[in-house]
This record gives sequence, C-alpha cells and structure tokens, in this order.
Amino acid sequence: MKLLLDENLSRRIVPFILGCYPESTQIALIGLENTDDKVIRAYAIDNGYVIVTQDADFYDMNMIYGQPPKLIWLKTGNQSKAATIKTLLDNHQIIEQSLVAEDLDCIEII
Repeated sequence: MKLLLDENLSRRIVPFILGCYPESTQIALIGLENTDDKVIRAYAIDNGYVIVTQDADFYDMNMIYGQPPKLIWLKTGNQSKAATIKTLLDNHQIIEQSLVAEDLDCIEII
C-alpha cells in the first residue's frame, strides 16, 4: 500500500514510513503543493495511492463520488512529525486490514 500524504502533513515523514508503505510520497514532493483537492484526488486514483489527510475534504468528495481513492483520516489533531510517524506505523496492520481485507473506503484514526 502506498500513501499520498496531504500537504498538511510534513514531507519529512516519508522516509520513515517507506518500510511499511513502499513508494509513498507527499504532495509537495510530486509538485502538487497548493493544488486543488480534486486534482490531488485524481492523481491518487490514477497512481494507486491511499490519501492520508487531517481534514474532511477528501472524505466529503468520497461521499459524493465514491472510491477510489481510499483514505486514512488522521483525527489526531496537530501533532509532531514523530507522533504522526508513530501513528502510521503502529496502525499499519489495522490500516491494511480495513482498507484491503475489508475494502473500506476510509479509516479514521483518532
């Protein structure tokens, strides 16, 4: 599973999660910083990414248009880069179970 981190998440997270989430990246690293969410959503769909975000925008679009893409919605508030890395790594198994095995379109991590 490869993740596309929304621009509200640090690009510096990416190297730390590649062991669990190979080929993951962040919006700014692929030149989509300050881009409309619809364009980012289309990029995620076209390239097989799961979007990781802290806001409801992508969830709202999935409610209208359906999946893909799948989403990881971090409802953890503003936290440090280290805490975000820990959250993604500690929840790797439940994320895989929910999004792949159970085919849910979104997992909310609180």
